[in-house]
Amino acid sequence: MSVLPQPPNRLLTIREYADLGEIEHGYYELQEGRLVMSPSPTPDHMLAIAQLIIALHQQLPAAFAAVPDVDLDLQLAPATNPGSSRRPDLLIVRREAVGRVREEHGMLRADETVVVVEVVSPGSERTDYVIKRREYADAGIPHYWVIDLGAVSLTAYQLAEGFGYREAGEFVGIFETDTPFLVRLDLGELRHE
Repeated sequence: MSVLPQPPNRLLTIREYADLGEIEHGYYELQEGRLVMSPSPTPDHMLAIAQLIIALHQQLPAAFAAVPDVDLDLQLAPATNPGSSRRPDLLIVRREAVGRVREEHGMLRADETVVVVEVVSPGSERTDYVIKRREYADAGIPHYWVIDLGAVSLTAYQLAEGFGYREAGEFVGIFETDTPFLVRLDLGELRHE
C-alpha cells in the first residue's frame, strides 16, 4: 500500500500542483492556489463525454483535438504566484498543444484552448454556470459550452472582448454552429437511458 502525497499547507503554484500528481479518489482542481476537491463523475456523465468525443472526432478539423478530463492551466497568475487549474470534462485544443505536453510533461494551457466543455452534474450547476464561466472568460478561452443532460440542452458562450462571455444561444435537442468550426451535435445521443 502506497502513501498518498500530502499537499503543502500553503497556497500552491501551478508547478507545485502539477508535481502533486493524483492525491486520492476523485480529483482536485486548483482555485487561486487552494485545492478544491471534486467527486468522481457518474457513469452517465462519463458515457455522455465519451459520446461527445466520438461525435467531435468525426467533425473536428485536423488542426484540433478533443481531450477529456485533463488539467488545464488557466494562466491567471505568474508562474511564481498561487495559480488556478481546472479539469474540464472536455477541451478542444490546437493539436500542437498535445505534442508540447508530450515533450515538456506540463499541462495544457488556456492560450492553447479553443473550446472548454462542462457537463452539468447534480451539485455543479453554480460552479459550471457561474464560477467556471467567469474563470474561463478571464483566462481568454474563446468558447465555453455547458451541457445539461437533464434538459438535453447546450448553452454556448462566446468571449466578448472586455466583457467576459456573452451567451451565443441555448440549444435543445440539436446544437449546430460554424464558430469556431462547423459542428453538429445531437444532444439526445449524449443521454444513456
